[in-house]
Amino acid sequence: MFSTEQTCWFVRKVICWRAAASTAWAVLLLGPITAALVILGRFSLFHPIQTISECLSLLTSASAVFSLILLCGVILMIGFLNLEYYTVIPTIACSKIALLGQLLHPRQLVNSAVHCVMGIVVAWCCAITIGGRYETLGYTCPQSDGDSSSQMCLNEYHLILLLAGAFVGLSYSLLGVIHNMNYISFHTVQQYKYLRFKGALPLVVKCSATQALYSIRNFIVVYFFLGYIPKAWFCKTLNLYLNSSVHPLDSIAGLLDLSLVYHLWISASFLLFTWHITLVLFRIFVTELYSFPVQSSFTEDAHQCLAKVLNEKQPMILKFLALQDLALLSQHSPSRRCQVFSLSQPGGHPHNWNAISKECLSMLTDLTQRLVAYHDTVATNGRAKSLSTGSERKTSSETSVTSGTEDLMSPRPTLLMKTPASVFARSVVGTPRTPLTAPFTPDLDSPFASPALRRLTAPVEQCSPWFGTVQSPHVMRRGPKLWSTSTDSQVNGSPQSSPASVPSPKQEPSKPSLLAQFLQNRKEQVKNFLAKRVLIMYLFNKLPEASSQALFADSQAHIWALEGLSYLVQASFSEDQFGVVQTALPSILSCMLVLQEAVDRHFKLPHASSKPVRSTGSMGDSTHKTLRFALRATLKTAIYRITTTFGDHLNAIQMSAEHRKRLQQFLEYKE
Repeated sequence: MFSTEQTCWFVRKVICWRAAASTAWAVLLLGPITAALVILGRFSLFHPIQTISECLSLLTSASAVFSLILLCGVILMIGFLNLEYYTVIPTIACSKIALLGQLLHPRQLVNSAVHCVMGIVVAWCCAITIGGRYETLGYTCPQSDGDSSSQMCLNEYHLILLLAGAFVGLSYSLLGVIHNMNYISFHTVQQYKYLRFKGALPLVVKCSATQALYSIRNFIVVYFFLGYIPKAWFCKTLNLYLNSSVHPLDSIAGLLDLSLVYHLWISASFLLFTWHITLVLFRIFVTELYSFPVQSSFTEDAHQCLAKVLNEKQPMILKFLALQDLALLSQHSPSRRCQVFSLSQPGGHPHNWNAISKECLSMLTDLTQRLVAYHDTVATNGRAKSLSTGSERKTSSETSVTSGTEDLMSPRPTLLMKTPASVFARSVVGTPRTPLTAPFTPDLDSPFASPALRRLTAPVEQCSPWFGTVQSPHVMRRGPKLWSTSTDSQVNGSPQSSPASVPSPKQEPSKPSLLAQFLQNRKEQVKNFLAKRVLIMYLFNKLPEASSQALFADSQAHIWALEGLSYLVQASFSEDQFGVVQTALPSILSCMLVLQEAVDRHFKLPHASSKPVRSTGSMGDSTHKTLRFALRATLKTAIYRITTTFGDHLNAIQMSAEHRKRLQQFLEYKE
């Protein structure tokens, strides 16, 4: 009932105003940055006083004012694109072809074209600012003897500066997709905006100068081989001529001009620095802490309360800010914690605690199910350890499905917070989207899956000699796998019987038609042909490290949910006067223990425990690459926080034997 109203309220009154404030600060900083560009572009070591006077006269000229107005328009457009494309859950490409699909997405192509145009505008402003030989696109050709007609020649220095701006703008757009520059992370330590900006400023300067250097290097190589194409097009379109007495710049002699390379680098650094500053300010303003009221005295403001906000799915930035507020209030705000533990009047029901704990436990259960699905996928592909066929044991995760977490999953099915399929999905829109395919989907149906893998994972008939246990020590039929709980059977809270335990009546398979058989054979031939090509397999093979990162792409929300729950449970030992938390303590512990077992199993897989190297040469945020390690540490700390607070009182809680054994490890500090 509150979804549309709440989303419109938050986007209109919070996100848009924060984005506008960040863009306004970027526009205000444009003046000093432009002055620095003028000084660096016209600086002369032997004539410093003359340089200062020329810079002052240029900054007060009409052309400089017009250039500054154009640059303000570019900054406003960059701020709008930041608001349009930002996301709090990064899109991680699990294969080369997936990354190529992101780069060639129509929305990304439009974004790249816009950045090219803005790069040309910024380069033109830089050409006007630097002046000299870069100022105009055409000039009067030197007249030869006996030739009185005045002709206009192409100024290649101005042209190469414009083309460099377009190239740098295109590189910025493509690198933004590759390095997830639209991803916005939340800082663990809360700081004032000024301190965060001051701390990020050296990194912005370093990244802008470094990236500009590499971009200009690549542009010079491209212009050396393809520079004649834009020159011929401009000359034909604008009716300009080439001055044969001047060395062309698409040659070794022309590109060895150090002054030209320096001005190209200065212009590219100016472009990237202004855009990076706008991006950093947007990140700082949007991720600023927002305090939601725990309960409201007015009905019309009920959709702004913390419990209501936590249950919303879109926009995702709203849910993340609410979970951040929950984690902080559970640690540092006793008065707000009392409101969480309070009872409703009249009725005496803990509505605030029930809504908050239910949503947090639902999120943790969803993450557990995703880990279960990932483990089943890896086992199907032959990477997991096969189980012994002599005995089958029931794990604590299977036990919890029928006991500990039934009450959490029975009220309603919850949507998984999965990684977005595209970087171009707008995060501001409040309309719910269709659940997306998980990044670890088995590629058995891939056109390049090997026939041996399909035969390995195909269902075995009872009359086949492969049915049951094979006695050979080298060939073994896989028995029922651990963590093979079906998520469909858990929606209603009651596990369904597996096909192996309940015999189903045999049905006569329908015989396919000749046309279907012919098409299937042709399809298999195409698959086998493409599977033998090295380049095709290189593009379509999944990256294990990226798959693990995509699995935990939204784990920052789960980290805050774990912190909020554990700190509230810890505070309830002395602050909960009505005992509302103790009723949910068995479910909380069972959910955390099941998740802890799933996380431990995940870190036993290849590529899951290897920490990636943080990239320092880009403005892209790489914190999502280490979220799984932060989640594992937060989960263990949350369980220890509860066990150290309640101690031996936890022995009176009813739970399964497996959970009791694992909980005892935490009580004895052996985990």
